Amino acid sequence: MAEISAGAVRELRDKTGAGMMDCKKALAEVSGDIEKAIDFLRAKGLAGAAKRAGRSTDEGLVYSYIHPGGRVGVLVEVNCESDFVARTDDFVTLCKDLAMHIAATNPVSVAREGFDSELLEREIAIFKQQASESGKPPEFVEKMVKGRVEKLYKERVLLEQPFVKDPSQSIEDHVKSAIAKLGENINLRRFVRFQLGEER
Repeated sequence: MAEISAGAVRELRDKTGAGMMDCKKALAEVSGDIEKAIDFLRAKGLAGAAKRAGRSTDEGLVYSYIHPGGRVGVLVEVNCESDFVARTDDFVTLCKDLAMHIAATNPVSVAREGFDSELLEREIAIFKQQASESGKPPEFVEKMVKGRVEKLYKERVLLEQPFVKDPSQSIEDHVKSAIAKLGENINLRRFVRFQLGEER
């Protein structure tokens, strides 16, 4: 089987909006041919998630999850386009997956834009101090800090976190796969996580 490059996977994802793993599988099925992979994804109903991204999402669910033992609880709001889709088993399963993931990983925001600026500034100050103490030249220190900020986002921003049930895909990829499967735009709007004895 031909080796599938990350660049080819990215290109297919940009063209179809399908999840990274779906793109990789499609390319493997058709020996790396992008056009055939697009047809493969379309046949499976996985292409087109990106095209749905602009459609309004006024329906959905507020899903609640209490972790066994009752020490951690999550409320998550997930929006879709129609009440019909909001009531499907697949949509409810997506909401449950997201709530369980949030309970397990304790993210601080849905997306980068919502990341607490004070927390980010504190972390950057620590990264800068650590990097400057390494004795590296200033331009290298800047790269080190940038790399650590990217790592922080991947660890603490919900959409960028590796999905706990399948770490090969991000939460964003998991949501995009649901968009492709359900045929509607889906928006992970907000969440709150409660842990016994912790202040929000």
